Order: sequence, then structure tokens, then C-alpha cells
Amino acid sequence: MKILNQDIKNRAFRPVYCLYGEEAFLKKSYKNQLIEAILGDDRMNFQGFYGKEADVNEIVGLADTMPFFSEKRLILIENSGLFKKDAEPIPSYLPGMPDSTVLLFVEEQVDKRNKLYKKVKELGYVTELGRQPEGELKKWIVRSLKQEKRQISQAAMELFLSSVGDDMEHIRTELDKLVSYTEGRDGILPEDVEAVCSVQITGRIFEMIADVAQGRQKAAMDKYYDLIALREPPMRILFLIARQFNQLLVVKELAAAGKGRDEIAKKAGLQPFVAGRAMSQGKSFHMAELRSCLEKCAEAEEAVKTGRLSDSLAVELLITEFSGRKQKRI
Repeated sequence: MKILNQDIKNRAFRPVYCLYGEEAFLKKSYKNQLIEAILGDDRMNFQGFYGKEADVNEIVGLADTMPFFSEKRLILIENSGLFKKDAEPIPSYLPGMPDSTVLLFVEEQVDKRNKLYKKVKELGYVTELGRQPEGELKKWIVRSLKQEKRQISQAAMELFLSSVGDDMEHIRTELDKLVSYTEGRDGILPEDVEAVCSVQITGRIFEMIADVAQGRQKAAMDKYYDLIALREPPMRILFLIARQFNQLLVVKELAAAGKGRDEIAKKAGLQPFVAGRAMSQGKSFHMAELRSCLEKCAEAEEAVKTGRLSDSLAVELLITEFSGRKQKRI
């Protein structure tokens, strides 16, 4: 991202860029910044191609056309899938493309063995815009709130991230809600987060498992019904429950091996704040319990696929069984 920022600041542009990855907010932000920096208000010299039906020959034809009363022509190619298939003649054309043309690819995924990927990397700039580390998210949140003359306490920050997750688009939406809610105040506290922030489905699953761990069967079922009311498919809920138990097992095993939070996060592929809360929640379960829960999740999935149970009933029975075990232990 440093190179992108420098190019935008210096108005010194490479012939071709590729932005890819799962962080949609960053891709959209840098796409718009590049368009603005290269063209300003000029849309006469802008062309966009969207989706997998992008015509490579038409792209090359436009790229070969000189801009009208401007230094640059910008061609945006978004979600084309060209970095996962044969994109000729674009790779062969790029070395001789006019200096007045800039190609900007924005993709979900790329294949680094792909000919187009290699050529773009050679002649231009390729960057992956993925989920940001916890530290970067916190800095971005603080900067965003500072622009609104707000500050956030450390406790509120931790609660905020654990509730809304690490998707920057969702974070941006929830920050806007917090700013509006705290109108007239400069400080954001945990109770403000609790009052207005929407908990992502992964956060709701975490809370559901917390209820299961404490044998709070009714509370766990209420959360399940809330997710159903929000039109979350039962099989997706089952998948996320299984993923949560697997996450707890992995984290618990690493913690038992003497690993610290940051090392656990790295090995498990988690954000540190997610690893921290998983370490805390994992203390409520024995290793054998977590393995048993994973087995039960697999059995529930098989029961649905073979038609022995409906998807909704299978998940209900699963939650009832898990929390019932905890009730007996308590």
C-alpha cells in the first residue's frame, strides 16, 4: 500500500495496476483514489469493464486509443477473472501499450502463475488488499474517530472489534452509528458500543457458544432463533458453530503447549483479539468436550444431507444437547 500511496501523492503512475484480495473497503478506496488522481473530473477518458464478460480485444482497442484533451486514459477492469485464465492478447500487448494509457484491474482472486499476473507485476504494480491486522485496524479507527472529534477508550475499542469483526466496510458503518449516538460528547465508552453496534454473525455465534459453555440453554436457543429471524440459513449457522468449536480446540491446544496470544494468533490464522477471546472461552471446555462437539456437528450435517433431519431441527437438537451437558456439569 505504501507504493500506491506514493504514486497517488506524486501523481507518478505506472502503466498497469492490479488490486486484489478480500478487503472490499480497501479495494474500493484505492480504486477511487487512483481514478481521482489520474483523471480528476474527466470522465471522457474513462472506460469501465465489469464482470467476466469483459472483452479482451475491446480493452486492447481502447488502450491503443489516445486520450481526448488529456494526458491519460484510464481503463478499469473489475472482477473479470482474467488473472485465472488465458487473457491474451492483453499480456502480450502490455509492453507496447501507449504511455498515455493506464489499466487498473480490481479482482477478488488471482493465480500468481497466470501470464497476465506475471506481466502486470513486471511492468506495473500488484498488491493484495486483505484483512488488516489488529494494530492497523485500531490505528485506522482512531484516525477516523479523530476526524469526527471523538476518542475511544481501550475497553470500548476491544469490545468494538470483538463485536463487529475485522471487515472494514462493516467497521465504517458501525463507527458512523457510534459518532451519531455520541453527539455532544467526545468520548466513546463500552456502553455506547453495546447500545448501538450490530454484532456480526460470527460474534453472535461466539455469544451462543458462551451460553452453551455456561449451560444457559434458553439464551443459546434465543440467539439461534434471532439468527433464523435474520434469515441466516441453518446450515451456515451449523458451519459457523463447528468452526468456532474447531477454533477453540486449536487455540486450547496451542495454549496448552505454552504459546502466547500473539503466537497462537499467528499459528491459528486469527486476529490477536479473536485469539484472546478464544483462549478465554476455551477455558470453559475440556479438550474431549470440544472434540465431541465437533463430532456431533459432523453427525448433524450428515443427518441433514441424508434426509433424516431437517436443517433447522438438526441445529436445534445440537444446541440443546451441548447446553444440556453443561447444565448437568454445573
